[in-house]
Amino acid sequence: MLVGIGSVLVVVMVFGGYMAMGGKMAVLFQPFELVIIGGAAVGAFLTSNTMTILKGSGAGLGRVVKGPKHGKDGYVEVLSLLYQIFKLARSKGNLAIEKHIEEPEESELFANYPKILADHHVMQFLCDYLRLLTMGSENPHELEALMDQDLDAHHKEELAVASALQTMADGLPALGIVAAVLGVIKTMASITEPPEILGGLIGAALVGTFLGIYLAYGFVAPIATALKNIIEADGRMYECMKAGILAHIAGHPPAISVEFARKTLSTDVRPGFSELEESFESLPPVAA
Repeated sequence: MLVGIGSVLVVVMVFGGYMAMGGKMAVLFQPFELVIIGGAAVGAFLTSNTMTILKGSGAGLGRVVKGPKHGKDGYVEVLSLLYQIFKLARSKGNLAIEKHIEEPEESELFANYPKILADHHVMQFLCDYLRLLTMGSENPHELEALMDQDLDAHHKEELAVASALQTMADGLPALGIVAAVLGVIKTMASITEPPEILGGLIGAALVGTFLGIYLAYGFVAPIATALKNIIEADGRMYECMKAGILAHIAGHPPAISVEFARKTLSTDVRPGFSELEESFESLPPVAA
């Protein structure tokens, strides 16, 4: 939503202001300048990135449009799920959660949390580390180090697309200069033409510089920044689960372990303590 509003403002304010001061839009219509800049930018993007990043670029743009995956409701759901898991493990032992994490799609426990169950990466992270608990890995320091390595690798992988888009944004002004220089070369070849023709050719050349800067700082760089912010926001889910699991391993009661997890969240998505208590009271019982 905000991406669309921002992009419309960039277009309206730039071109609206240009027209308000007497500029003519026809002068800015230079399709070959756009071909030079856009084609070179796409070519450089293909050259500098792996196939994995190229495939992820489309998904990344989709994430920018949709925004972060999880809002406050999603965190209430995951904290409630963690509470039930920890409560079951504390009362019946860690092995009691094994049947739920081995086939979460068939689990009556996970069936109560459709948003979490539908997120493949979140489920994979949660089940992988809960599975380690059922296998006897209960050293919090070793598990924390492993989680940090896992999250760091995942974070770098996701940020690769944002970094690639930022690199494209950084290169667009220079490619605009390339297009402008080519326009100047064309103009110099027509130096004997009358001033009105030379003026049009020079104006067309300068459009290349304008387009490179405009596309870089008006669209591509903001999209790269938005994607980075969304990746950071989505990463809170993993940090939340990490804190809860480590607190559980340290021997804290379920409610305290969930509180450790809750405190990792930013204020815009963090549910209140009383709000969580109400959610816990309404949870259905889960058989071991």
